[in-house]
This record gives sequence, C-alpha cells and structure tokens, in this order.
Amino acid sequence: MAEINLETKLVGEIQGEFYIPDYQRGYRWGKNEVETLLNDISENGSKIKKSSNENYCLQPIVVRNLVDKFELIDGQQRLTTIYLVYVYMNKASNGFMSEPRFSISYETRNESAEFLRSLDENKKNDNVDYYFIYNAYKTIEEWFSKKEKTQSAVTNINTFFDKCVKVIWYEVPDSECSIDLFTRLNIGKIPLTSSELVKALFLKGENENHIRQEELSLEWDNIEKELHNEDFWGFLTNSDNDIYSTRIDLVLDLISNKQLSDKETYRTFFYFDNELKNGASLENIWDEIQHKFLTLKEWFSNHEFYHKIGYLIASESKNLTDILSDYADKPKSEFRHYLDECIIDSINFKKDYYDLDYEHDYNAVKKLLLLFNVESVRQIDDKERRFPFNRHKKENWSLEHIHAQHSEGLKTNEKIAEWLKAHIKSLQSIGGHDNLIANMDQLTKSIADNPKTTKVREQFEPLQKQVVKVLSPAGEEAGSYIHLLPNMALLSSKQNSAVSNYTFDAKRNLILEMDKNGSYIPFCTKMVFLKYYSAEDTNMHFWGKNDRDAYYRAIHDVLKSYMTI
Repeated sequence: MAEINLETKLVGEIQGEFYIPDYQRGYRWGKNEVETLLNDISENGSKIKKSSNENYCLQPIVVRNLVDKFELIDGQQRLTTIYLVYVYMNKASNGFMSEPRFSISYETRNESAEFLRSLDENKKNDNVDYYFIYNAYKTIEEWFSKKEKTQSAVTNINTFFDKCVKVIWYEVPDSECSIDLFTRLNIGKIPLTSSELVKALFLKGENENHIRQEELSLEWDNIEKELHNEDFWGFLTNSDNDIYSTRIDLVLDLISNKQLSDKETYRTFFYFDNELKNGASLENIWDEIQHKFLTLKEWFSNHEFYHKIGYLIASESKNLTDILSDYADKPKSEFRHYLDECIIDSINFKKDYYDLDYEHDYNAVKKLLLLFNVESVRQIDDKERRFPFNRHKKENWSLEHIHAQHSEGLKTNEKIAEWLKAHIKSLQSIGGHDNLIANMDQLTKSIADNPKTTKVREQFEPLQKQVVKVLSPAGEEAGSYIHLLPNMALLSSKQNSAVSNYTFDAKRNLILEMDKNGSYIPFCTKMVFLKYYSAEDTNMHFWGKNDRDAYYRAIHDVLKSYMTI
C-alpha cells in the first residue's frame, strides 16, 4: 500500500524548501488573483475570529517528500503569493514579524529564486518571471495601503496565518507520477475533490491494517460505480453532472450536511478530518458512508419510495438531505406516512385545483402535473414500469395548452408556413374543407416563393381564425377555459416551441410523431393526446368540455389521497 500523508496545516506552520521542477511554468498570478487571495484570507479570518474556533482553508498544496526538500506538484502560485505576503509583513513591521519560514527554488531558474528573495526593482523587467513576481508584490503593498489601519491589517493577516488559515497538505507517495498529477490538476483544470481527499484519509500511511484498506478502496470504487447507474443518479439529484466530479461526493456531502449553495469547496473533507481528530475511527466513518449509500439504494429499489421520494426531489419540494434527516431510520409504515404528508404539503395550493391558472399559478400547475405523471406510472399494476426521472431531468419543462386558439408566437413567415402545413393535414383528415385548404396551400407556396414578403400576416390571420373554428368544438372557439388546468399538459420547452399555438388535432399529430421518433413525452401528456382519458365515442380531432372534464377527473382520481380541496 502506497503511503499518503494528508492533513490540514496552518499557513504559519509551513516550513522547508519547496522545489519547483522544470515541467511547471513560472509564477503567473496577476492583480485579480492576488487581491482575491488576500480578500478571502481577510474576510474569512475576520469572521472566524469573531464567531468561532473554526478554520478557513485554502486550496490544497500537493507535494512529494524528497527527504531534504519538497517537490511542489500543485500550489506554486498560491504558495509564492503567501511567501510575498510574508516578505511584505516583515518589511512593514520593521522586522518584528518573521520572514517566511519556507523557501522556494526552481530546477531550471535559479535566478528566479534569488529575485524572489531580493525583489530588485532594477531587474523587474529582465524576464517574465520577474515581471509577475514584482507586480504581485506591488499589488500586496497596494492592498495593505488601502486599509484604513495598515499596521492593524498586517497584524491581522499574520495572526490569521498563525491561528486559523490553513492549507490542505497532501503528500503523495513515490509511486505517484508527479507529471501526470500536475497535468490533471493544472492543464486539465480538474481539482482534487473532497471525495479524493476523504478517500486518502482511509489510505494514510500510519494506518496499519493495509488489507482492510485495500478492501475499503474496492468497496469505495464499487459505490462510485453503482452511482453511475443513470437511473439511480437521476432519482437522487436534480443537479447536472458538472456539480459532482465524482458521484460518491453526493453521499459524503449528505453525511456532512453540505448544501449545494455552500461555496466552501472542501467543507466535506474538513468534516471527516475533524471527525478523525475528535476520536472517530476510520471503520466507524466507513460504516456511516456505507449505511447512507445502502439506504439510498434501498429507496431506489422500493417501487413506492422510488416514486414518492423521486417526485419530492424532482419538484424541489424536499431535498435528499432533509429526507434523510427526517427519516432517521423510521419504520417503513411511519416513513410512508411521512412521505405522503410531504406530498400533500407540496400541492396544498389553498385553491380549487380545477381553477389553477396558467397565468397566475404556473409553477403550481407544473408541480401538480409532475405528480400526476409520477403517480400515474406508480399506480400501474406493473412493478417493472417506473417513472424515468433520469430522462425527465434532462429537459427543461413547461406547460403546454392542449388546445390553443391564438397566433401569438408565430412571428416569422417560416413559423406561419409550418402552422399552415400542420393544419392542412388536420383539415384533410376530417374532410369537407377544400376551399380553405386551397387558400392555405396557396399562402404556403407564396411564402416558399418569397420568404421575406411582408404581406403574409394580413392574409394568414383570417385563415387562422377559420381553421381554429373548424378544429374547435362548436361554441368553444373563444372559451375561457384556455388557461385552466384541464387544458394544460407537460412538454419540454423544445417540444413546446415546436407545437405551441397549434390546435389540438395538429398538436396531437406532431406530438405522436415526436414519440414515434424516440422523443421523451411524459406519460400523461401522451395519454391526453391519445384521448385515453376521454369517453370511447369522443371525436379524436377535438378537445372539448367533455374531454377536459374527463381529464380533470383522471387527475383527481389519481391524486385524491393528496388533494386538500
């Protein structure tokens, strides 16, 4: 087992010579990076000083111990800036505050090490390394000079370095290829993640049971592999894959109660590091990680829990951290009741559901229809059939009017031509409107011949009104029902833009074509356009009052145990 040394170390405790090999470029931080570092140290140090005994930690310093010095694999820019801050503080305090307790040398740039010590203004433009080093030092001078009490600011930063500002000290084994690691961390821009650091805690050199370490490493990798099941992952989180560099980070964050909004990159690592320092055993920590993972896996495997928890997470009614915290190993019957209560609360809109309105209750309608889709799939007598949270979360969802009666959004001749073609097909299927079809066809050809003609809309609007009247149930062409729940279905934003402003029949044809071509259409949306909820003798071309009432009854029947009104 390769030995790893991993710890948190106060900046004031950093000592020794740091050797920068030739595969790394020189110092390149500019004004923004230097000021950001100083601001972070000042702001976080001040907060900690006032409120608690916590620590603020900078990004990791990755090194290899070469016996008489450290090969600095990652952290050159940060460590060089800290060195320059120490140089300034020593000078500003007339030598009262110590010089840096560490030095920096270079494999192929010995003169750069000398310039770092001397900061000779006469040589600042001799090469690019000197230029950046000197300007960084001047930025540090300027930053301190802007403070109302410069000497007090110097004292504070020095105190923060000694008392509360740390680095993650990651000492890699000899077997690690430093060039490959440097490439990953710097050229590839892939930082060390909390999960990598937590895993390293299990593999630290001072741990004696190497056989058990090997087992834990294998079990760790198996958890990561299982979390790459996209159906499992889509059930657990609404976050895209970019949020988690490794997926076991999700499990570790759940244990440490780290929220997605938390900007402290390594908070989860510090949680586990502190647990160890406070006497927890690695075995107990691992048992907790496994227990959390197996709980999530059990929920995923349970047909009822999968759908109810999946809905709560997908609708953002509850997050996984809250559910795990509230669950606390309750018996299944109590947990089932808890989930049902959460769902009831999520759709308690204090308004008659039938009257939920597109313009005033948009998000409420979306949430209700998501639950309708999830519960409809869950209640099917087929435990192999599941709502596809993974596919659902790959789309941006919007509300679609099942039957539309307006031409808003048809702002280009191209869109008008598409509308005409779709509705010609619908009129042909019901027959008896040859003159209207001929006029529509003529306008379509006119647009094709002259796409930029400006006279299209004045010809289109009378035709559009005639088509809507033909394809709407008698007496409903201007109904007030348009924006109410029984005329709403879920569609992805992309699909919505393709069929928006179409009457029911034209929309139905296009949606069924999308479904045929493999697009994901939510279960209940598909059932709406197949007229699944309507009476057997329904006219397949129209969406009328009887259809809307039947659709609402279906929503009510599926969700009645959750509805409060």
